[in-house]
Formats: sequence, structure tokens, C-alpha cells
Amino acid sequence: MNIYFSDVFQIEKSILEKYGAFNISLITDLPLFIDPFLLFASDKTEYKALHNNILKYLRFLKDKSSKVLPKALVKSLYCFHEVEQNWLGFCTQGNTGQGLGLEFANELNNNLEFIFKNFGNEQITECSHLEKLCLIADRVGKDKISDFTTNLIKEYLLSYTEEFAKKYLKTSFTKFVSINEVYFDYNFGRWMPKAFTLPYYKNDYVLLTPKDILTKDETWINKNDFRKDFDEIPNAIENDVLRAQINEYFHSMLPQNDEPTRDEHNKAVSYTVKKYPQLIDYFIKYKEDNRVEGIEKSKTKVNESKSIYIDQFGIVIDLLESLTDFYKVRESTSEATLKRINFFKDVIENKGGYKCFYHNNIPIKKEEDLQILFRFTWFNTNFDVGREANDGRGPVDYKISQGTDKTLVEFKLAKSSSLKRNLDKQLDIYKKASDAETGFFVILYFSLEEYIRTIGIINDLGMKENKNIILIDARADNKPSASKA
Repeated sequence: MNIYFSDVFQIEKSILEKYGAFNISLITDLPLFIDPFLLFASDKTEYKALHNNILKYLRFLKDKSSKVLPKALVKSLYCFHEVEQNWLGFCTQGNTGQGLGLEFANELNNNLEFIFKNFGNEQITECSHLEKLCLIADRVGKDKISDFTTNLIKEYLLSYTEEFAKKYLKTSFTKFVSINEVYFDYNFGRWMPKAFTLPYYKNDYVLLTPKDILTKDETWINKNDFRKDFDEIPNAIENDVLRAQINEYFHSMLPQNDEPTRDEHNKAVSYTVKKYPQLIDYFIKYKEDNRVEGIEKSKTKVNESKSIYIDQFGIVIDLLESLTDFYKVRESTSEATLKRINFFKDVIENKGGYKCFYHNNIPIKKEEDLQILFRFTWFNTNFDVGREANDGRGPVDYKISQGTDKTLVEFKLAKSSSLKRNLDKQLDIYKKASDAETGFFVILYFSLEEYIRTIGIINDLGMKENKNIILIDARADNKPSASKA
């Protein structure tokens, strides 16, 4: 089954594991990201050199930022395409993402002077960090930081993949490819091409990424931690007068009579940082000092991703193939989708497939994991299967189409706080926006309490007889399924 790199290129998973590369899916992106902090924190000389090269390029941009640059030059220096060939990130369909546009370019260009005011002469942190941008700019997150980093270390990733391809892959699976914008020539001031022998699949090359520079959920330096732990940051400041001033100012920005809401807390953080910008450096120093924890957390997250997306999800796909006619369905999109959902439900409830949704006996927490599994199961199909299709009313999880024949599928975890609102509004709106005739709502629950709550919501909405709402029992403690009752 050609889902993972190891499947497509007929290589043992253990070889990839030993080489240190993540066994990517070639069906859809997986939500993993390159974290530049892991380059900085690594003991590997080549990783530290990569981090230094990132800072060198940022220093080059900083020198340019004081000038008015032509739009074409801004695009060339700041606006990178997503390196879709690594099959990682927040892709909406397949592996083609948005990349870094002018919005990111402007955020970086406008903040360079502030971010790197003491470039090379840092008084608080060990060095500068690109991730500083995500603490300052509102619309820069892990995906943008990862995309920027991936482009700046692209030559290394290409060489890393080429070495693997030449050593382990059959020559029929590789191709000598000339690639644009591989490395930056500071003498010419532009990005230069280079050629490599690489794995080749469906008219494009494929990139491998070392596991030890990947993370999931958040980079180690991130805005959520900065806001969440903000109360503790001043305590790391040795100057007791400054520490007291910062604490006093921060608390003066909070409402005095009520418990602050999250928005009120975040606004107080923003005001305080504007008055005392050195707080950002103290937060980064805290992260630098705790680099071992950052490395271990990322390692754990990546190993969990491997366990869920490859090992456990692979078992469900095998069960669907061996125990059902899942991959033989060839009907209208509505009939095919319903049959596949029911096969999916049967394997999870009655054939042990529920186990794939647990890691260390804890059920999955994100709907995106359920969505990824369902996308994997459509790999052998003539239908066009779009994940997170957006037709003007917001994204829907899947649109299954064949010409003008369209069916929508929305996945929800029963514990979702927005379940009632989504059931009441979401699917009908999406159907109209996509001109789809049929839509299905699939709800996964992990406990009796979640089941009772979901049934209560369905009854409250008068949807008890709606056959397009399908519940899947993923409980570990009660089989056969309670959802058949």
C-alpha cells in the first residue's frame, strides 16, 4: 500500500529509522515542523552551522531593511514557496501549502531592527533567534517559522536525502533533478540553483527530514508559553528594582476588580512588553537554559506522531483491506462515502481498530488526527478527496468529488465544546457553498459520558432520525459498541 515513503520506495522502515529520517506520508502532509531552536540546541556541528547560517541571512536582511526595496526584490529575499516535497506542515490538500507571502515579508522586514537591535552583541541571550518574530508579530506561527527555516536549510536537506537515495534506493526510484533557489550567494545577492539525485514520485522529487530537528504542536520558543508563563518571567531578572517596576506595571494593566479574561491578560502582556521589551530576551534566555527539556519534549512528540500516524494508523488500514471491501467500493460519492464510513466504524468498533486512537492509554486530543487517518484510507480511489476544502464559508474536513458529484464529510470528537453549534449550523452551510448534495457528520466518542452528551445534543436539535449523523464508539472499556443501542 503506497502511503508512506517506505512503501513507495520499497525500503525497510528500520533503514529509515537507523538513518534518522522520519517516514513521511506521500498522501497528505503530517503536522510536524522544523524547529530552528533544535538546530541551535544540538550537539551536532552541522546543525549549529545551519543555525549560524540562518542568522547570517537574517543579518543580511537587517542591513537591507533600512532601505526602500523594490517589490520584486522583497519577494526574492523574503517570500519563499513552501518546500512541499518534505510532506510536513499545515497543508490543506495533499502537500501544497501557501508558503511565505508578502504579509510575512512585511512582518519580518518591519520588525528586523527591533528583533536584532543587538545582533552579535546580545547581553541577555546566548544569540539571536528567528522565533523572536513569532513572539512579536500577530500572524506568524510555527508554520511560518518552519517554512522560513526549511528554505534556509534546503541545501542541507537535499544533500541529506541524496545521500540516503544513493546508498539505499534502487536507481529506478531516483532522478537527477535541477532545483531552483537552493542556496544564497552573498556575492551576487540572489538564490542559486543546484542539482541532486533524489527519490522521485509522481513527477516530483521527495525530501527526507531528520527526526531530531522536528517538533509537533509548537516550537520551543512560542507565543503561547510566553503569555502563559509571563507572570514568572520577571522573576528571572536579577535587577530587583527593574523586576519590581515590571511587576507593578503589568498588574496595573490588568482589571482590578475581576479575574482577568485570557484576552485581558494577553493585552496586559502586550502593553508590558512594549514598555519593557527586554522581557522577550529574558523569556528566550529561560528557554535557552532549559534546552534539554525542549529537545526531550520534541523527541517525545515526534515519537508519538510516528506511533500514531504510521504504526497505529497502518494497522487500521491493514484491517480495512483484509477484513472489508473498503478498497473495492466504486459507486457515487454519497454511496461510496457512506459505505467507507460504515466500514471504518465497523473496524474501529468490532475489529480492534479503536486501539489506533490511543497512545499510552490516552485517547487522541485533536480532530486533525482523525481527519488524517480518514484521508489515508482514501489513497486507493478514483475520487478527488480534498481535505479542509474551503468554498467561501470556512473549511470543511473533506469533500469527496467526481465531476459535479460531491459529498462532504465533517469529523468531530464528541468532547468538542463546539459540537452542538457545528451540528446545528455547519454542514448545511458547507453543502450549499460547495453545491454538494449530501453531507455526513461523523462523531467519535471515548466514554459513556461523551456518548450520553452527544445523544442529548442530537435530541435537543431534533436530529434523532438524521441518518447522516454517524457515531463511532472508540471506547477501550466496552465492546461490542454501545452506539448500536
